[in-house]
Amino acid sequence: MTPVPLNPSDPKALLEAVLRANEGTADPRLKTVLAAAIRHLHAFALEVELQPDELQAGLDFLVAVGKATGPRKHEGILLADILGLATLVQLRGARHAVEAGGTEPALVGPFWRAGQPERANGARIASEDTPGPRLTVTGRVTDLAGAPIAGARVETWQASPKGLYENQDPAQADMNLRGRFTTDGDGRFGFVSVRPAGYPVPTDGPCGALLAAQGRHTMRPAHLHFIVAAEGFKVLATQFFDAEDPHAFDDVVFGAVGSLLRRFEPDGEGGFRLHVDLKLERGATRLPHCPLP
Repeated sequence: MTPVPLNPSDPKALLEAVLRANEGTADPRLKTVLAAAIRHLHAFALEVELQPDELQAGLDFLVAVGKATGPRKHEGILLADILGLATLVQLRGARHAVEAGGTEPALVGPFWRAGQPERANGARIASEDTPGPRLTVTGRVTDLAGAPIAGARVETWQASPKGLYENQDPAQADMNLRGRFTTDGDGRFGFVSVRPAGYPVPTDGPCGALLAAQGRHTMRPAHLHFIVAAEGFKVLATQFFDAEDPHAFDDVVFGAVGSLLRRFEPDGEGGFRLHVDLKLERGATRLPHCPLP
């Protein structure tokens, strides 16, 4: 059979040809995802009447995202964050657990590091020269029914009161404001830190240029990150936000959702307290990709 040349005025035939080419994809999930991506990309190009120079600019932008990724930040994660895609995927993936009373998820973000130091419960994660008011954090890890989970791995990290993670700031000690804890028999853990501050997302790469083109601010509200892993439970990645931060309700990466907004309570001694309950759903234990060494 003689092939029929593609007609430039018939985008439907082109789409069908591309989808046929995808039929040989062996992995069923990859095949499904690629087919959906192809359909949506073609529909997008038709909707906006995408021009060749605009396509090239978009491809150059993606190349720039890759070049801007390195040991200090992951620009690809930042892009998914500022477009709301990461939050959408997190919330949809956890919707059944949240409806059953589980803790709402939030973004892992681009600053989680591998090999965060193991610390004893109650230990201080801030170096002695870290400025800012003391923040005492207590927490409990349970299943959805409220039963404690002993031996759960809890990782936490945060920005300093200057709004910088330690890997961004030569003035901070390595692994400052980071820690890994193990829950006790009642599912409890705790640590002492300093009250975090809000900060701008990195703007020295293509994501910064995109935010400027959109006329958007660059600020995240003050928050602490947590990742909780326990055998037989789905991994929870979440954040808790300072409800009094001026950007608590317009987080640049759309991560400050629902019950994750908290008031840091004064402790009567010039510092603050925060308690967090972390409720996990049963399922396969799969840690997310860690973006930084």
